[in-house]
Amino acid sequence: MALSWRSWLANEGSKHLFLFFWLSLNVWLFGKTFLLYNQGLQYYYLHQMLGLGLCISRASASVLNLNCCLVLLPMCRVLLAFLRGSQKVASKKTRRLLDKSKTFHVTCGVTICIFSVLHVAAHLVNALNFSENYNEEFVALNAANYRGEDPRKLLFATVPGLTGVIMVLVLFLMCTASTYAIRVSNYDIFWYTHNLFFVFYMLLMLHVSGGVLKYQTNLEEHPPGCFNPNKTLRQNLTVPKAFEELFPDYTTEPFPEDLPVPEPFVQNSLMRVCSKEPKFQSHFPETWFWISGPLCLYCVERLYRYIRSNKPVTITSVISHPSNVLEVRMVKDDFEARPGQYVILHCPRVSALESHPFTLTMCPTDTKATFGVHLKVVGDWTERFRDLLLLHSNQDTEILPIFQQRRYPKVYVDGPFGSPFEESLNYEVSLCVAGGIGVTPFASVLNTLLDGWKCYKLRRLYFIWVCRDIESFRWFADLLCMLHNKLWQENRPDYINIQLYLSQTDGIQKIIGEKYQALNSRLLIGRPRWKLLFDDIAKCNRRKTIGVFCCGPNKISKILHKLSNSSNSYGTRFEYNKESFS
Repeated sequence: MALSWRSWLANEGSKHLFLFFWLSLNVWLFGKTFLLYNQGLQYYYLHQMLGLGLCISRASASVLNLNCCLVLLPMCRVLLAFLRGSQKVASKKTRRLLDKSKTFHVTCGVTICIFSVLHVAAHLVNALNFSENYNEEFVALNAANYRGEDPRKLLFATVPGLTGVIMVLVLFLMCTASTYAIRVSNYDIFWYTHNLFFVFYMLLMLHVSGGVLKYQTNLEEHPPGCFNPNKTLRQNLTVPKAFEELFPDYTTEPFPEDLPVPEPFVQNSLMRVCSKEPKFQSHFPETWFWISGPLCLYCVERLYRYIRSNKPVTITSVISHPSNVLEVRMVKDDFEARPGQYVILHCPRVSALESHPFTLTMCPTDTKATFGVHLKVVGDWTERFRDLLLLHSNQDTEILPIFQQRRYPKVYVDGPFGSPFEESLNYEVSLCVAGGIGVTPFASVLNTLLDGWKCYKLRRLYFIWVCRDIESFRWFADLLCMLHNKLWQENRPDYINIQLYLSQTDGIQKIIGEKYQALNSRLLIGRPRWKLLFDDIAKCNRRKTIGVFCCGPNKISKILHKLSNSSNSYGTRFEYNKESFS
């Protein structure tokens, strides 16, 4: 399969170029800091004591400062939703880059883990060198109290050492719980451990306040490695009696600064002479400058989100669909959302701390304030949520209206937040591929088109939906039929191309109901032949840019991603987008 560099640049090139830039920036920052501590005169004596451990520990710390600063920004969902939906970011490519926020967050997290290992290893060497290379001449520079002191005391009996050990443990928990296997098998572990980031940042601010590593402040009065005659006379030289008789005033006092140094004390003309002892001072914690801004921004956003979602929504109806899918329709004052966005639901009766994201399948409009979500009942949280919402187990196919004698639990909605599917209406041609419950992001788009399609740039929509069982199509069968009939009445039957695929079946099946005849004619058995599908779409839309949107299994996503990067003979370019909750 030939690779189209233009398509690759549109789909993957920008991300790869950005990641390459980010890697280069980290390497450059590491190298620059390494050279500073390796060659800087203010660190001469400290380098003599610690060696390369000083350079590596400080260089890795600078990279950690940068990544700990920026790892929080992709999690500022309100900021990203504002930038994506405002005119501040007019470029579609820039908005698509914002959709890679989760990738950037993961990249920063992996970088933090790698350089934390390097930072810890360097400081273990430093602790050993502080103990073995204890220098009585520079007491202020020593972290150890005496030569041969147990290095473990520096690790567990000091504020920087103890906070560092705890941070390593916290980071280990966060990293291991973030792996794909744990997130899929037990999302609760991932959620709870990831919220330890606040503890990590508080420990980080304490960790850098210890002031263990110091630099020299009086370089002009005491150039590193200079010859100090006052110190030499007082400590190392025995003054002859003849010298005492000739110069009685200078036998016990230091040499005056303006008096020439006697020739025997100068070994060569290149040796620098100083009259004062070196003075050392701890650095101001630079980490505070790095993390204070993003941390405050994140905290302000979380406070804003808490205030915005503090009032519970009004649940108007609950519908239990086939294949363990629950639809919840709600109303909330001043709630506005765009098709393709998602919200975060929180139900205290299910879990006091836990909350989960769900894509909006119905957005409020000028004529109706109702919005809704569809959720697949998998896992403890959704099971408990369903049990609280449904009145009786035998009513799982009925709508439970709000006027019925039924008290729904309090549900709080945080959001809405942006997603790549907001761009589906901004292409002239869009290809939307859904797998199972992955149809939810497109449901809000279809609902929006049902209200009116002429105000959007979209002029042709290819909608592909793949399900394992026939009953799953009934989740949005009514919506699809209504949109199909509306477009036929407006003489635009080519506006939407619907293809439904039943991947697992024992024989020919149909969606039950006479009103679903329009969908039954579009129901195909088996899996889509993606290559032929892309070729057909490219042929019908020559020299156009088509937005490809996918929400479903990774297998389908990888196939579509690869096909979007491939070239075709029709000059058609595919831009790939994938749903990913940040």
